[in-house]
Amino acid sequence: QVQLVESGGGSVPAGGSLRLSCAASGRTFSDYAMGWFRQAPGKERDLVATISRSGLTRYYADSVKGRFTISRDNAKNTVALQMNSLKPEDTAVYHCAAVRRYASGSYSTNPGEYDYWGQGTQVTVSS
Repeated sequence: QVQLVESGGGSVPAGGSLRLSCAASGRTFSDYAMGWFRQAPGKERDLVATISRSGLTRYYADSVKGRFTISRDNAKNTVALQMNSLKPEDTAVYHCAAVRRYASGSYSTNPGEYDYWGQGTQVTVSS
């Protein structure tokens, strides 16, 4: 089992910034690629960004490229999402998730492949 706890959500005006953090416990954190997903009311859960076990490979949804940055610290068992230039359409509940990967440079863009999920943190961006 891997337990994931997100923090750092809140309410900001458009153009503002937030930094989300996800703390992991349980299994060996570095065995897992990590992802951030978001779900707005009435919509599906969408991938925001994902990062490989090593942290060297990252993928971003087109909607957040150039504004969001995913990073991880395997020594501290944490993954972060720095969100800049926030827009009202970024409003959602943000979840971190973990997927077991055997290749250090591998990640997943498919939410169905993720094994563990956090409870989520609310991000609200006002216009």
